[in-house]
Amino acid sequence: MPDIRQSTVLPADRREVVLHTADGLELVGELALPMGRPPVATMVCLHPLPTQGGFMDSHLLRKASYRLPALADLAVLRFNTRGTTSPRGTSQGEFDNAVGEKYDVAAALDLCEAEDLPSIWLVGWSFGTDLALKYGCDPSVVGAVLISPPLRFSEPADLEQWASSGKPLAAIVPEHDDFLKPAEARERFAVVPQCEVVAVEGAKHLFVGYTERVLDEVVARLNPPAAPLPRTYEEA
Repeated sequence: MPDIRQSTVLPADRREVVLHTADGLELVGELALPMGRPPVATMVCLHPLPTQGGFMDSHLLRKASYRLPALADLAVLRFNTRGTTSPRGTSQGEFDNAVGEKYDVAAALDLCEAEDLPSIWLVGWSFGTDLALKYGCDPSVVGAVLISPPLRFSEPADLEQWASSGKPLAAIVPEHDDFLKPAEARERFAVVPQCEVVAVEGAKHLFVGYTERVLDEVVARLNPPAAPLPRTYEEA
């Protein structure tokens, strides 16, 4: 069986989607579903900071959409937040420093509801973790996975809201992160008793070279029986 490589794209039902925000914007995205069977859970991707090159195709999120529908029976929704451009296109509006983006998160959850997608989890990366913490503690959301959380835009009240909700929260923190290293992350997230802080030795903020480890940690929360992911696949 062939190895799964960085560029491997496994079969999925891939659909271009448009998200509609409550303040009148259209956001471009893609929904990837398992082929021929319903998803077990749903991964809503919230990308890194667009002013620093983050978008729906940032490598961990792109690889999640390439692999997880086939390997873990997950629905994977990726989209560009307001004012963000990728090969899929440009979302309307302008970057708003995690303020107007609350409507973007809500629009993603609305689309999941319209598509009747099950067991919704938010998976944020860097800037996306702040959006998850600020706007993701919604009745429709099961929990969240935070990849390289900088805690730049989120407030103590956001962590307190997650703590009181009891919803599962996991923070995947690289050993050599530029913003929040594992020891400090454990201190900052201590106010959320149910939060797991997972330190990844050797990794940096962008997790280059650590795709498999990060995706294993995500799948272990969203669909535990599917973790760890296989490293090979059967060709059709």
